[in-house]
Amino acid sequence: MNKTRLIAGTIALLFAATACGSSSYDATPVPTKPAPTPAKPATPAAQDCTNALQSYAPVEPLPAPGGEMPAGSTMAKIKERNRLIAGVSADSLNLGSRNPITGVIEGFDIDMINAVAAAIFGEAKGHVEYRVISSPQRIPSLKNKTVDIVARNMTINCARWKEIAFSAEYYHSGQKLLVQRDLKVENLSQLSGQKICTPAGSTSFDNMVKANPKIIPVTADTDTGCLALFQQGKVVGISGDDTVLAGDAAQDPYARVTTAAKISDEPYGLGINKDQVDFVRFVNGVLEKMKTEPAGNTAWQVSYKRWLEPALGKATPPVAVYGRVAP
Repeated sequence: MNKTRLIAGTIALLFAATACGSSSYDATPVPTKPAPTPAKPATPAAQDCTNALQSYAPVEPLPAPGGEMPAGSTMAKIKERNRLIAGVSADSLNLGSRNPITGVIEGFDIDMINAVAAAIFGEAKGHVEYRVISSPQRIPSLKNKTVDIVARNMTINCARWKEIAFSAEYYHSGQKLLVQRDLKVENLSQLSGQKICTPAGSTSFDNMVKANPKIIPVTADTDTGCLALFQQGKVVGISGDDTVLAGDAAQDPYARVTTAAKISDEPYGLGINKDQVDFVRFVNGVLEKMKTEPAGNTAWQVSYKRWLEPALGKATPPVAVYGRVAP
């Protein structure tokens, strides 16, 4: 099979797999000359907290899975509704993507959501409503309460704490670069004047432009949008979290993740409405249990080995940081 047919088939499969979401695969308008800095950074530069990873101490002990939740709590309201509404990706392979055979959304991020649902209802099956959202929709969806929780490779930082709340860190990622396999470059500094794609509304945009202000930044609403632009030759590379790029490379045999060091640290947290501190504490209790039980083969390790270890190698769960005081 020639390369053109293979790439066309890959794009067709990706579009079919994500057809139920509202995604745009058009690039943003590109200036005729590289802009020295982005007009509107995705994340404000000024941050006034001392430790973004600090979250609220977990509930101890957790209520029995499926048992009675504290009266009037966010968890009790979710249980009364009989479903947890989660904002997720459906096109980030191994994190949150729709299985083309079963139609089920699955991945490492999804396992985090399912664990929270199981802690409330006793089991996740039949009790989770997945709402496919783009990167720019993550914070608005939490602020307007159209979702209860977001698990979409979302970086914890101080600026975002001003708008939403985060769980403790559940995975430590970092930003890298994906290019065509035969392109002799390893980092962004070698791509001045070239178009590089990254999802809109992500910290990756800021990091990319900071690493090389002379690149031409291009955005798409989703990870698949960037991959489609890359495969169509409209951009020469994609910059984003190593977890996402590993999934992109698995879908395109002509692509590779470069060997250069990460240009950023991207600690992932589960996003929650900032007023729902009780739910953050509950979720932190669930994550703590996933990281520690059962000893030697924890739920976190089982999930990581299935979804991420084949591409990224061995890892251990990040140590949670607590002590944040509720407003």
